[in-house]
Amino acid sequence: MEIASKGQLRLAFLRWAVVTVPFILLLGFTSARIAPTAAENAWYQMLEKPAQTPPDWAFPVVWTIIYVLMGLALAMIINARGSRLRGPALVLFAVQMAANLIWSPLFFGAHQVFWAFVLIGVILVLALATTIAFGRIRTGAAILMLPYLGWLCFAGWLCYQIDQRNPNAETLVPAQSAPQMMI
Repeated sequence: MEIASKGQLRLAFLRWAVVTVPFILLLGFTSARIAPTAAENAWYQMLEKPAQTPPDWAFPVVWTIIYVLMGLALAMIINARGSRLRGPALVLFAVQMAANLIWSPLFFGAHQVFWAFVLIGVILVLALATTIAFGRIRTGAAILMLPYLGWLCFAGWLCYQIDQRNPNAETLVPAQSAPQMMI
């Protein structure tokens, strides 16, 4: 049995990270493109939002950072061959990621603010379980998940506030723009 050097382990991690980071980014951005978000979504613009709502440009910046960190954490866990907890941790990650990817279409596409709030709670529980599982394998992977947990808490609060301010949000219909003809 041959033991890998630190350099070989780093290289193996980097090989995984080159795959996992773009993959997680692609999944996240694909989910966000299913239904128009923020400034591109007339329904969202009609909602009454709390003063603490970040500007529209902040959301893609924050999610890009979070997805990169999640991709790196995932690469660490995939690279932790030999850990008997790796399989369950990867399943937890996949389940929480699937729930995460449902959120944007549910909120921005289906206009289901209450159910989006409930889903954030589910995602938070799954992400916390994932972070704990990651921490039992690689402390660094758990640390990389902490900004995600923080953002989920803030997003949950924000979604709750939007739900309270807009009790009939799903019935709001943005004004349709009239077709224009060029003469």
